[in-house]
Amino acid sequence: MATAVSTKLAPISLTPRALEEVRNILREKNVPGEYGLRVGVQGGGCSGLSYLLGFDKPKDQDETYDVDGVTLIMDKKHAMYVMGMEVDFQDGLNARGFVFNNPQAKSTCGCGSSFSA
Repeated sequence: MATAVSTKLAPISLTPRALEEVRNILREKNVPGEYGLRVGVQGGGCSGLSYLLGFDKPKDQDETYDVDGVTLIMDKKHAMYVMGMEVDFQDGLNARGFVFNNPQAKSTCGCGSSFSA
């Protein structure tokens, strides 16, 4: 059974570079069409919470959004931790990977993927 994708505004945004990288991964890794990009948080990391980013199928507790043709999946309970967050992708000499710019984070760790809310 297909999950309906919401037309309401996603609680986070992806920069054009992040969207391009997600599309590249979807294509290069042959990710099945029923999967979307899961964004959220999980316990752990240096500061208490860490970001979750990967491809997954929607579950009952999830909201799904269309972000420029990419299906974004998020557990409803995670929205309060990432509301207004921007996901970017850097491909430079000093760093390569997804970067999370989260206005909800009270403090972050030097690793860039751990925060406290």
